Amino acid sequence: MANNIVWHQHDVDKSRRASAKNQQPAVIWLTGLSGSGKSTIANLLEKKLTEAGKHTYLLDGDNVRHGLCGDLGFSDSDRVENIRRISEVAKLFVDAGLIVLTAFISPFKADRGFCRGLLKEGEFVEVFVDTPIEECEKRDPKGLYQKARQGDIKDFTGIGSAYEVPENPEIHLNFSGQSPEESAELLFTMLSQKGFLD
Repeated sequence: MANNIVWHQHDVDKSRRASAKNQQPAVIWLTGLSGSGKSTIANLLEKKLTEAGKHTYLLDGDNVRHGLCGDLGFSDSDRVENIRRISEVAKLFVDAGLIVLTAFISPFKADRGFCRGLLKEGEFVEVFVDTPIEECEKRDPKGLYQKARQGDIKDFTGIGSAYEVPENPEIHLNFSGQSPEESAELLFTMLSQKGFLD
């Protein structure tokens, strides 16, 4: 980073932006294996939040890789850089007073911790979408597990690359056969009960 860059303070800050939206900004970070339901649940949750009058933005793993992270592959170092960029973008959206939903495998604890460290206490909500790999493979909406099992995809999380399970997520969505709609409703309720939507 250049030494001659100075942070410029603006008159309208995060608290004023949040106050104008009548909400507490935060990052709701959904993490889990490919096929766990993260994107579907995040999409349904955003609809519920919007219906409740909340101002939101959803950052989805695949969508982001079409633009901001389009130059990255799937090596461990590229995954780290992918999440670093997303974390910085999420921080900007929080500064804008928004409730940011993210749906990323984000397999490494340190990377999720990096995003948490960028934000104030209570602004990072880790949601572990805990779906067994057997169920994820059964769904396999993009055929990725099959390709990984055949050796066509290397470094695929859960098969060729590790997924580090969250140790103390704010919310643990444990899959037990419920539909995505039921999971989103449960998540909305839990977020409300824990005061993250005040």
